[in-house]
Amino acid sequence: MAQFTYDLNPVDFIIADAVGEPGKRTFYLQARAGRQSISLVLEKQEVNNLAASVLQLLAELEEKYDDLPPIARAKKVVYPEQPVEPSFRIGQLLMGYDEEDDRIWLIAKALMVNDEGAILDPDDERVPSVRIVATRQQMHTMSEHALEVVSRGRPVCPLCGRAIDRQGHFCPRTDGQAVPIIL
Repeated sequence: MAQFTYDLNPVDFIIADAVGEPGKRTFYLQARAGRQSISLVLEKQEVNNLAASVLQLLAELEEKYDDLPPIARAKKVVYPEQPVEPSFRIGQLLMGYDEEDDRIWLIAKALMVNDEGAILDPDDERVPSVRIVATRQQMHTMSEHALEVVSRGRPVCPLCGRAIDRQGHFCPRTDGQAVPIIL
């Protein structure tokens, strides 16, 4: 059986969120089980991919298992614990479903480098790992919130597709003939 540095089974809450200003945000996954709490850093696109993957898994589970109770709308709003003090940056994230307990699990492994600057194999015993086990409802709520957080980013330039900062944006598609775009 795998040994986890942190084993949050089952979680009291799980949330994917961000801190900071758009363009300078730090995205994280946070979970708590009893007194044990953990925050893990991810990239914005990784949060988006995690949320989309969870929602896809939930849809597939509903198709496969006719007897699963439907997921209700979240009544309770979950707020991240502050301050966010990340334990590590995620290098590998695995997801699965436990049919017997009707739970979704995530296994996160740290991104670590050795003294020579090479990335350690995620299966190396020195690499910290976390198991997070949550209900379908908790994972659905986390995913919906994560997608909303990701969408709060900087606006995108309609010409080049790059993000527009508060200080403005010089669009390469204008070929230097236009004033910088400022929103």
